[in-house]
Amino acid sequence: MNWKIDQMYDGMTIKYYLRHVHHFSRRLMKAMTKELGAFKINDVERFAYDVLHTGDMLSVQFPNETRSEHICSQDIPLNIIYEDDAVLVLDKPAGMAVMPSMNQPNGTLANALAGYYEQNRLSYTVHIVTRLDKDTSGLVLVAKHRYAHMVLSEAQKNTSIKRSYVAIIQGTLPVQEGVFTAPIGRKQDSVVERVVRPDGQKAVTHFQVREAYADHTVVDVRLETGRTHQIRVHFSHAGYPLAGDTLYGGRQRMIMRQALHSTFLEFEHPITKAWHSFHSPIPPDMQQVCQASSFASVNS
Repeated sequence: MNWKIDQMYDGMTIKYYLRHVHHFSRRLMKAMTKELGAFKINDVERFAYDVLHTGDMLSVQFPNETRSEHICSQDIPLNIIYEDDAVLVLDKPAGMAVMPSMNQPNGTLANALAGYYEQNRLSYTVHIVTRLDKDTSGLVLVAKHRYAHMVLSEAQKNTSIKRSYVAIIQGTLPVQEGVFTAPIGRKQDSVVERVVRPDGQKAVTHFQVREAYADHTVVDVRLETGRTHQIRVHFSHAGYPLAGDTLYGGRQRMIMRQALHSTFLEFEHPITKAWHSFHSPIPPDMQQVCQASSFASVNS
């Protein structure tokens, strides 16, 4: 990465400039010095405490990243919506876990990314910014390198990455739009399940009805927070579990996974600072639920 030094930054050290202007974390600065990264001023290698002057060209060469031994590369097709030197936007199918686990060490999105990087000779490890549950489909944001990941992770914490979902819930909501604010925490004696509980973490879910049928409702959902299983828990707690979501009370009569799709993603690019937005259409299995529910409503 390269920056031309403006007059207002004259006299700053490289370290101060990167920490306070470009928000390099302490961890990233440490990696630069410990893992053979490089700083250059006007193509001459320098140290972190060297001073910058107006008009200087500062270049930062990040060290190669070491991939976790738990993420083996696999030749698995990826549905790439967008790609540049810093980010990837992928459309993940339902049934694919994002990261490897003891129960599923292979066949994940991370394995596919490792294989893609290897095929293209990219020395990156896997940096997933917006994770999805295994059976949730749709848009996923991936940072290619650690600086992009650092910036986007901070944006995620500040809720400046915008995400919207489409869900199909069982039953008919009494209102057209609303917001759930019940805090969510881990269910006692369960590693996987989450529940609404007074001592849980803050969780805010906005929803708006898109289409109502006799026994199902299609809702647009927007998250302010990103708690595990947030949408699934909030709707289940309200008495309207997602279709197919057996973990939280849904039935698999019309679909064999939770009817939840990440349909919209918007973020500020970590390098260019331009805003990017992407949309993913509702997948066929969820469309079939809508069609069947519509038919049932007409004939009821």
